[in-house]
Amino acid sequence: MRIRQYLDPFTLSLVGILVVGIVVPIPHGAIDILTWLGTVAVMILFLVYGMRLPTGEVWAGLRNIRLQGAVLAATFILFPLLGAFTHPLLTPLLGTAFAAGTLYLTLLPSTVQSSVSFTSMAGGNVAGAVCAATISNISGMVLTPALVMLVMGASTGVGWDSVVKVLTQLLIPFIVGQFLQPYLGEKVRASKWLTKGVDRGTILIVVAAGVAGATARGLWDEVAWTDAVALVFTSALILALMLTATWFGGKLLGLNRADRIALLMCGSKKSLATGLPMAAIIFPVHLVAAVTVPVIVFHQLQLMVAAVLARHLAITGAGSDSTW
Repeated sequence: MRIRQYLDPFTLSLVGILVVGIVVPIPHGAIDILTWLGTVAVMILFLVYGMRLPTGEVWAGLRNIRLQGAVLAATFILFPLLGAFTHPLLTPLLGTAFAAGTLYLTLLPSTVQSSVSFTSMAGGNVAGAVCAATISNISGMVLTPALVMLVMGASTGVGWDSVVKVLTQLLIPFIVGQFLQPYLGEKVRASKWLTKGVDRGTILIVVAAGVAGATARGLWDEVAWTDAVALVFTSALILALMLTATWFGGKLLGLNRADRIALLMCGSKKSLATGLPMAAIIFPVHLVAAVTVPVIVFHQLQLMVAAVLARHLAITGAGSDSTW
């Protein structure tokens, strides 16, 4: 795999915004405008998601109960348990800010685009992956804020008002998009530039607002370079544990190779596209950047590792289920 596959313009833009946001102080008025723009962009993003997704795909995927149940269990039970049990250990290692962000990422839904792409590349059950990732994201609109309130509420001040905000700013636009889907769905799906632009543009705005706000409040003065190194190591460890659990867990459940690949790619991923907009809604402004950085780091790691695994699984083809 060539390095430019990982360092695409979007990734470089994220890194650039992080650096500029940390180094260059931005006036509070500009930060308020960025925050407002982020809220509007998030609502448009989920409206587009709703218009893009054919409702029939969700219902069709529900037939594979074992695969769908396994992905949901990995995403919203196993991942959160791993985050909750490791959080006390990670706090002294990563610092309070990055430890909170690492815990938050374990509560997120799975990715959609990359999970499906890597499942296809590896020769897995693409239809099952589409449905699993989609159902995960729809469920995550309710389950993620509920888990954040349950697991992190005491330390972050997250309460029911955050759940209401998510329902208002994410779920309602998504439902409206579903009503518009029969009329505009084909046009939206044909306009890949639209979904890609809205998707990435929203993330960039949310990151810019969060990082600038953190800089204005002096958050980065509390973060040492050793915390950043520890964050990369911790993210890699969490990813390795979930990849192992989903692959061999699929075997224990009796899933065939194609379904195991779908479980591997969907159950071990966390969504940047959903996670950052949610963070901007759920958390107080001063905590948004703290949870943003770990999600970005984990997202980049999961893409790099999944690309290597997908290529390996494609080469092994229809080999033995014991082949990693």
